Order: sequence, then C-alpha cells, then structure tokens
Amino acid sequence: MTSSSSTATARTSSEARAVARTQTLVKGANGIGTVRKTTLPGGLRIVTETLPSVRSATFGIWAHVGSRDETPSLNGATHYLEHLLFKGTGRRSALDISSAIDAVGGEMNAFTAKEYTCYYARVLDTDLPLAIDVVCDMLTGSLIREEDVDVERGAILEEIAMTEDDPGDCVHDLFAHTMFGDNPLGRPVLGTVDTVNALTADRIRRFYKKHYDPTHLVVAAAGNVDHNKVVRQVRAAFEKAGAFRTPEAVPLAPREGRRTLRATGRVELLGRKTEQAHVVLGMPGLARTDERRWALGVLNTALGGGMSSRLFQEVREKRGLAYSVYSYTSGFADCGLFGVYAGCRPSQVHDVLKICRDELDQVAEHGLSDDEIDRAVGQLRGSTVLGLEDTGALMNRIGKSELCWGEQMSVDDMLTRIAAVTPDDVRAVARDVLGQRPSLSVIGPLKDKQAARLHVVVA
Repeated sequence: MTSSSSTATARTSSEARAVARTQTLVKGANGIGTVRKTTLPGGLRIVTETLPSVRSATFGIWAHVGSRDETPSLNGATHYLEHLLFKGTGRRSALDISSAIDAVGGEMNAFTAKEYTCYYARVLDTDLPLAIDVVCDMLTGSLIREEDVDVERGAILEEIAMTEDDPGDCVHDLFAHTMFGDNPLGRPVLGTVDTVNALTADRIRRFYKKHYDPTHLVVAAAGNVDHNKVVRQVRAAFEKAGAFRTPEAVPLAPREGRRTLRATGRVELLGRKTEQAHVVLGMPGLARTDERRWALGVLNTALGGGMSSRLFQEVREKRGLAYSVYSYTSGFADCGLFGVYAGCRPSQVHDVLKICRDELDQVAEHGLSDDEIDRAVGQLRGSTVLGLEDTGALMNRIGKSELCWGEQMSVDDMLTRIAAVTPDDVRAVARDVLGQRPSLSVIGPLKDKQAARLHVVVA
C-alpha cells in the first residue's frame, strides 16, 4: 500500500513538472522588474517580479473569494476563515506559525475584501523559503478546529465593535449598504454580530474546501526572488499537502461583469452620539475593467485627491468647515462607486454637503480646467510610482492583477495610460459619473430638522 501510494505521488509530481507552463509577462531591463508566470497542473498560478537591488521579498497567496461570495447567513465567513488559517495546521500550531516569522524579523498578515482575500509574509530574501513554507502550509493544511472557531469568534466580535466605534470607518459600510442594499456588495466584510455568532466550524470548513482549491489561488512573490526557485518551492509545498487533486484543472477566470448599478438618490442616517457628523455623498462609479477608469482616476485626484484638490480647497482651506474631506473610487468586477467623504461638526453638515454637491454638479456640467487636469495627471503618475517603492506593494500589484484582470501591466505602461488621458476624456467621464443623482449616508447626532434638510441635498 505504501509503495503504491509513493509511486502515484511520484508520477503526479513528474506530470506536474512536464506540463507546467511559464511565460514572461513583463520584460524589464537587465531582468529588473521582469514579471514571470507559471501555471501548474491543477490550476495554480505563480507570478513573480524580480528586483535584485533590494534585500527583502514579499510572498503572498491570493484567494478568489470575498464577502460578495457569501449568502446572507454566511456573511462574515470569508473574514472569519482568514482568522482561522492562522490558528494551526497539521504541522504547526498557531504559536509555531507566528514565531517562525517573528524569529527572522519578518512580518505576516492577511486582509479580506469584497472580491478577494490575501495572505502574505515579508522577510529577508534569504528567509523566503521559510515564508513560502509557512504561508503555503496555512493555506493548504488549516485544521479549522471547533475550539479555534469558538475562541476566534470573540476576537472577531471585538473587531466588529472596534469598527463600530470608529464612525469615520463605519460610514463607508453604511454607504455600501445605501448603494447596494441587501446584497453581498452591500453587506459588511466583517459580517454582523448575529451572523458571526451563527457560523459553525462545519459551515466554515465547507466554505474553505469550496473556495481554497488551487484553481482559485494566485501565488505572488516580489523582491530579490528567483522565479524558478519560487515555483519549485511552492510546487513542493502544495504537493506535500496533496492539494493537486485534479491535475487537468484550469485556473478560475477573472470575475465577469453583468450587474449594472443604478443611481438611487437614497439617504440613510444612523444616529450616534459622536462629536462629528461623518458623511459620504456618492453615486455609481466604474467597473475596474472599464477603460474610462484612467480618466476617472485623474478626475478623482483633481476633485478630492490632495491638498490642492477642489474639495479640499473649498471645504477646508477657504471655509474651515472640515478637517478631513476627500473623494475616492472603488471598482468591482461589474460596477463601482464614486464617493466624497467629510467629517465635520453636526451644525455644519448641511453646509459641507451643499458645497460638495455644488462642486460635483459644477464639474459634471463644465468639467475641470486644463491646469487642474495637468496637475492631477502629474500627481497621479508620481503617486503611482511612489506607491510601488516596496516589495509588499509590488506583490499586491502583480497578485491582484493576475486574479482580477488575468494580465499584467508594467509601471511604464501604467504611466503611459495616465499621461494619455485628455481633458475631453476627463470631462466626458465627469458628465457620465458626476451627472447622476447622488445618494447619501450620514452617521452622527443629527436632530430631526437637520435630517430633513439633508434629503434636499440629493433631490
């Protein structure tokens, strides 16, 4: 029996080596910035970006699952599972996992979003094999024991309470609900107290087995890394765990967009005894695959992306009505959001919102000046490069690109796309996005008369 099993394992390993496909997706000068991809039998994708000038490496595994993949009763399961994968495997206890990375001065963490989950470790380049072994072990060998589920439930409920104590954070969850209603994109990533309390170890284990198949995963590594070595180490780790159950399986394709989010003009108010009122005024944006996203990025930067932006100048610099005011975009596979956030004294909330609405209407109708657009293009190009100055950011870029777009774009190509945005492009996307009727979410101690006035802002 043992001999037969060993032979089968060896044959599977041999077949994997024979048909693995490797491509160079981005070719960097002298190998610097080169992005390579290998697809293993069983559907696991491995992408790396080489940067020989640094002494660190970041290794991550991206899972094609987020909170939008949950049913109402499973709300919070993706994030719960993220916690549980740190609690122990057949080879390591929770302490073993954390101490292994701590012992080499590394850092390890994870995050859950609406459409993906990522687990990563950043270490010295010489300690990359350790990081690969630990993270792969977590992803393939989690035990998800009943006692761990019970213990971690308390930690997650505390995390929900912590978020609810921060209205500047909580208002964005409220805005998602305002825009999407009671569907997966409108529900909080953390889940609710009721849904988290109702989740069982058995349900979470089934969720894990369904969504953590190699076809749903993308492995990404960036820094002073050798692509072939990373592939060998990852393949060995997954084969040791018996993860490649179906050698002929192919990777899961990026999510396709079919949903159209329409402007609703909805208003949601949540009464809280806070010192400030926290508001988000916004409307449907663009899906992340929409070619107009480059123009929207320039528009967002000019409108509320920095200290020279219109909203910052009008609300804070000229009138001193808020300390924090900015705009932002969120792109999903099939839709998106454009929002303006501000935190201000409750007595000033109507004035702040009226100024923001007036600026949105003004830009929708008349566009931005050429000077504003030129400045925004320069700011966006600079921030794009500066935001990719560490191996963690590089790992995030190539991992997310493979998972969400199924392709890679070099930094130079990104800068070229931003620089190619014209004033007409920006004005057109401003009409399309900002010309819609906005919705509004507010958290704060508002009186009835104040609340009634806010409905006028979105009329």
